[in-house]
Amino acid sequence: MALLDGKHVLLGITGGIAAYKCAELVRGLRRAGAEVRVVMTAAAERFVTPTTLQALSGNPVRSSLWDEAAEAAMSHIELARWADVVLVAPASADALARFAGGQANDLLSTLCLATEAPVHLAPAMNRVMWANAATQANVAALRARGFRIHGPGSGEQACGETGEGRMLEPEQLIDALAGHAGPWQGRHLLITAGPTYEDLDPVRFLGNRSSGKMGFALAEAAMAKGAQVTLVAGPVMLQTPAGVRRIDVRTAVQMHEAVMAELAGIDTFIAAAAVADYRPKTVSAGKIKKSDADASLDLERTPDILAAVSASPLRPKRVVGFAAETEHLDQYAQEKMRNKNLDAIAANVVGMPGSGFESSHNALTVFTRGGRHAIPLATKRQAADALLDILLEQLP
Repeated sequence: MALLDGKHVLLGITGGIAAYKCAELVRGLRRAGAEVRVVMTAAAERFVTPTTLQALSGNPVRSSLWDEAAEAAMSHIELARWADVVLVAPASADALARFAGGQANDLLSTLCLATEAPVHLAPAMNRVMWANAATQANVAALRARGFRIHGPGSGEQACGETGEGRMLEPEQLIDALAGHAGPWQGRHLLITAGPTYEDLDPVRFLGNRSSGKMGFALAEAAMAKGAQVTLVAGPVMLQTPAGVRRIDVRTAVQMHEAVMAELAGIDTFIAAAAVADYRPKTVSAGKIKKSDADASLDLERTPDILAAVSASPLRPKRVVGFAAETEHLDQYAQEKMRNKNLDAIAANVVGMPGSGFESSHNALTVFTRGGRHAIPLATKRQAADALLDILLEQLP
């Protein structure tokens, strides 16, 4: 079966150079089994012709609220009802502002107000426009109202600059739409990933070997299964999975603050990050100079993020921990699960060649209240898929 078999996809195109990608996007949507209708803004017609998109979609292209023949039958309402899903790609800065303001001054913005289908937005603009506080406020408002934001990606832009603002590629957007119908549809996951760094001085820090790959794989897999995903990431050099909302932090305290601020409305919390248990009691303002004498370091506990989430009045339906152990895996993992009142815990042995920290592969032992489940050595993305399937089966 094709990814979007029988789905009605309404593609909205706004003005931007990335509109040229929409020809391939329409072709890809149809190959995935979708029926596609296209609505263009007046600015979009400056970049790609309606004739091209009509030929590729097999349906007339609409662009005006004042089409007397179409609107005699209230076509803008008919289109809004027809759609199973609305995708606006590219979504320009202007379009984001109009959607956030609830405007209905052209056909596309009117459809987005009139439809009960989920609306997905693929932003595309200059990197400075994307980073502007006004654009970020509009995106935050749209997310809060249930719009799904995919991207933007980072790379070379048409203006010659390089940075965040590129529209995601057609295949990425098709995968995102296909995931919307997945088993985690309608659920919001909060995932932590990577290490935390606890500063000693302006030069040195305490850290660990976590790469963040497992947490990022979980975020990518959850998106593919239809979830809405917020990812709180420690200092890692990994690309944000398409459609995932990412919050970057450095320390355990910052990660704790970010997680607790995001708990409202979360269905499942997965603590995949390797959070430092201790931090220096004091941080030197200047570089600590080497001397002939030995040195000692006073440490204090960091906040226990997993325990805090489990005890919170906003506790998600599922709270899932990770346990990285060097010995007594089953014993230590089950003790952690019991002591922190977790619904499940995924444990792995670290220090083994080819898996765990700094590797692209992992083997997990998952404990739920229903028993013990083994995930054999696999890529971290494959392990993430298997873990999410176990959670959904054991903790429906």
